[in-house]
Amino acid sequence: MPLLLAAEEAVEQGVEHVGVMDVNWLPAVTTLVVFLIAFGFLYVKVWPQIVKGLDDRQRKIRQEIDTAEEAREQAKAALAEYERELASARDEASQMIAKAKIGAQAAAQELRSRNEAELAELKQRAAREIESAKRSAISELHAEAATLAADIASKILQREISAEDQQRLIDDSLRELTSARHR
Repeated sequence: MPLLLAAEEAVEQGVEHVGVMDVNWLPAVTTLVVFLIAFGFLYVKVWPQIVKGLDDRQRKIRQEIDTAEEAREQAKAALAEYERELASARDEASQMIAKAKIGAQAAAQELRSRNEAELAELKQRAAREIESAKRSAISELHAEAATLAADIASKILQREISAEDQQRLIDDSLRELTSARHR
């Protein structure tokens, strides 16, 4: 650019032939010095601030990424713990159901056994009562037979019995005895 400026000034001053060496060095050197000073100032004062800002931003982004990764890992661990607890709760519920079924079966079996024992006891009591009633009936029958025998004996003693009367008395006594036994 300084060369172009120098060539333009030469044309304005009326110089017809401008050479490369005919350049005005003062503006070129001044521009170079100002550029170097500005570059040095920017390098010393501004560039460290920019680098520090970029480093801080990078550190913050890295920290946020690490925090997000940590949160993701915690969420993953919490989910795994939840799934383990859920599986444990399911197992515990299954065990409780199994125990309840076993308990219900045991209670049903115990109730059945108790009912069977009570039924057997009722049968035995009924059999004893029947046997007692049977003995009582037999005793009454014997007493009745004895009474009939005594009645028959008293009738016999009061009159003379023929063979036919004797057979009829025996048949009547047997019938009464049979009918008393079936009652």
